[in-house]
Amino acid sequence: MNGTEGPNFYVPMSNRTGLVRSPFEYPQYYLAEPWKYSLLAAYMLFLIIAAFPINFLTLYVTVEHKKLRNPLNYVLLNLALADLFMIVGGFTVTLYTALHGYFILGVTGCSVEGFFATLGGEIALWSLVVLAIERYVVVCKPMTNFRFEEKHAIAGLAFSWVMALTCAAPPLFGWSRYIPEGMQCSCGIDYYTPKPEINNTSFVIYMFVLHFCIPLFIIFFCYSRLLCTVRAAAAQQQESETTQRAEKEVTRMVIVMVISFLVCWVPYATVAWYIFANQGTEFGPVFMTAPAFFAKSAALYNPVIYILLNRQYFCDSSSTE
Repeated sequence: MNGTEGPNFYVPMSNRTGLVRSPFEYPQYYLAEPWKYSLLAAYMLFLIIAAFPINFLTLYVTVEHKKLRNPLNYVLLNLALADLFMIVGGFTVTLYTALHGYFILGVTGCSVEGFFATLGGEIALWSLVVLAIERYVVVCKPMTNFRFEEKHAIAGLAFSWVMALTCAAPPLFGWSRYIPEGMQCSCGIDYYTPKPEINNTSFVIYMFVLHFCIPLFIIFFCYSRLLCTVRAAAAQQQESETTQRAEKEVTRMVIVMVISFLVCWVPYATVAWYIFANQGTEFGPVFMTAPAFFAKSAALYNPVIYILLNRQYFCDSSSTE
């Protein structure tokens, strides 16, 4: 094995070097230079400073302006709330641990940070599934006279939280586990070891199939049908120009959000699956750290996209003092 497995960690360096120490007790500067940990801390500080205000602004503007309280914006509000969970429960912890060069908060802190990061990412993914279904139902009209109303939005939000919890919670109760990853200053699901006593292999497969592949299939199906319908409607001029323009604006915003999600999370998922499928092979700490930290930028791009590409949000947030 080209790594060192401990009771609650896996360090991507063989203990034959004599350098490996617990990431919960000692700085991990043998994995990467101290300046790289400082760079990660600076990056997390940037995300906190930039992402917290804009997500909080999204919540505030929606509460203050009644015209923004429509079913579609409820889902966008859910995304902002998920981002705030990631920022408060995850980013602040990672900033603190990166400054110390190891996961100073211990095993429990690692589980908490990993839980919030996984929960936020999964809420975002399943919220995008709800948005994709909403766009498909509204634009493609597979069900005649169906209107996406408040009760449907609330049901969609509840669904996204339930699905996210069925992914993020099991490692807290013995099915898989959260461990430090990469440079050992942030935590995630254990993709590195089979760990049969906690059925780790079955959980990773369950997570990839139910909480990554299936949501992406639903999203791609909905948007492939949606694009065909939009083109057909435009060609036949079945709807008024104003209606078409409004639907295209919302659809464009949601598609950009989906593409951005894929850009942020697919590299992380790909690397994680590679490590899982090739357990024991050699890889450097930066190999997992880079995509893991890049995925965290999702907390910033979501509100930027739906504020800039949503005219109502943009105007109302600009007028908010």
